[in-house]
Amino acid sequence: MKQYLRATEIIDYHDESVAALASELSDGCSDEVAITHRCFEYVRDHIRHTGDYRESVGTCKASEVLLHKTGWCYAKSHLLAALLRANGIPAGFGYQRLCCSEYLPDTYCLHGLNWVYLSAYGWYRIDPRGNKEGVDAAFDPPREKLAFIPQEGEYDLEGNFPDPLEAVLDALHTYHGYETMIGHFPDVI
Repeated sequence: MKQYLRATEIIDYHDESVAALASELSDGCSDEVAITHRCFEYVRDHIRHTGDYRESVGTCKASEVLLHKTGWCYAKSHLLAALLRANGIPAGFGYQRLCCSEYLPDTYCLHGLNWVYLSAYGWYRIDPRGNKEGVDAAFDPPREKLAFIPQEGEYDLEGNFPDPLEAVLDALHTYHGYETMIGHFPDVI
């Protein structure tokens, strides 16, 4: 489990602001399920999705997401992993390959979400993307309630990754904000 608990350059929970928020969110919680629920809802509800709000700022590291209060699904998953790991809760990364036609017709891209280890349930996927009309992700273990259910031509990538995929990091480091990311979403085939 060590690899799912470590701080990294991207999952920088050693950053003062990330550590302080992680502590604040766990205050008064009796167990890991309650902490996970609070962390999930904070990222889902208080961090804007860059695409939904057409933000011009680009974020990747957990501390950047928290500072600017915005991020693509991938970046939001980085912040959620940092908050969970700071509280000693193992967290990893999962991806779906989805149609991204809402941004660009006939385009597919990766969608980022999280795996979390809850001792009562085992590994469990959660999606901090942010809700909007037609998107209703929730924390309801052991039932998964992700933002998207893959349709024809879409699929879940197999694997619980301890680090974000390189394709995701490359895109977030290269294309900043809404306008520049459109047409350059990370993808795998």
